Amino acid sequence: QVQLVESGGGVVQPGGSLGLSCATSGRIFSVDAMGWYRQAPGKQRALVATMTVDGSTTYADSVKGRLTVSRDNAKNTVYLQMNSLKPEDTAVYYCNADIFPFNGFGYRDYWGQGTLVTVSS
Repeated sequence: QVQLVESGGGVVQPGGSLGLSCATSGRIFSVDAMGWYRQAPGKQRALVATMTVDGSTTYADSVKGRLTVSRDNAKNTVYLQMNSLKPEDTAVYYCNADIFPFNGFGYRDYWGQGTLVTVSS
């Protein structure tokens, strides 16, 4: 059964850095786009950054230049390197991926359980 598991969340001071990882598990035939979304308290889930299998990226304007998405296609893992963090970055960060399970018949949208990032002094 395909699953996504995030790791790396925690508490960091403003201006600090944090790295998130999202690992896939299960029998996977193929993975298309992967990325990160976040949901701040009282707000809707919003896109942070995504990357296609060929390396094309999309970023929210609020994180450009500070957060960087990357992926390892061999490991079907996506990362989010967060630098120069601001209190406004505080949110639950969710991994997202379009995955074609080995025993499936097409791509499905998968979500991780979320990992909390808190930026405060």
